[in-house]
Amino acid sequence: MLPGRSSSLSSQIVAEVRDALFAKRFKPGDFLGTEKDLAARFGVSRIVARDALRTLEALGIVEIRMGKGGGARIARGNPRLFAEALAVQLDLTGVTAAEIMDAQRAIETLGAELAAENATKSDIARLRQLLAQAQAEIGDLDAFTRHSRDFHLAVAEASHNRVLVVQLISIEHVSWPRRNRTATPELARRILDVHGKLADLIERGDAGGARALMDDHVKMIRARRVAEHGETQAQERSCC
Repeated sequence: MLPGRSSSLSSQIVAEVRDALFAKRFKPGDFLGTEKDLAARFGVSRIVARDALRTLEALGIVEIRMGKGGGARIARGNPRLFAEALAVQLDLTGVTAAEIMDAQRAIETLGAELAAENATKSDIARLRQLLAQAQAEIGDLDAFTRHSRDFHLAVAEASHNRVLVVQLISIEHVSWPRRNRTATPELARRILDVHGKLADLIERGDAGGARALMDDHVKMIRARRVAEHGETQAQERSCC
């Protein structure tokens, strides 16, 4: 069998399994089979079946166990595992800070709106805890930056929309600085004030207010990030 032909057959198997998954013919935990089973089912060599299984595993579609009773099962699913991989691909394609921040704005504004509608008492407690931690670390701007990132993620998590959460995690890998070299104590205090007001709006269930405040907040973050990357001039007084 020629290498090109083997690769083509392997890709066909991967496509068929993926399509069956999307068509709900498979569900998490279903047994797909062993390498030998797959080879027999698709009429291919075990080399082709092995290559297909490796690809399916790399894509997160199956989990493979070795030994007696082993084989491939449809994975339970953990999209957070691939958030960083998506971030790497975004970075490699050369997306601009403006593109990333525009996407972040769309995700976070909807996330804040849904958080106001769906947040539980536990979610609110988490937001309050992060605010207290940020207040305690306001003199350490690197630590404060990490707490700010965690607060934004906690707002998205309070939306109880897993798609938004994973998208934000991926974008934050690209957009959120590990060290905020342009931060100042005054800036940190302004951020903390905005975050406090945002937590209040979410706790009150004010979806429109939470969305509007987050929109303004992320627009100001965008201005700073874009300026830091030299793409345009910063607004003279940004709040984030």
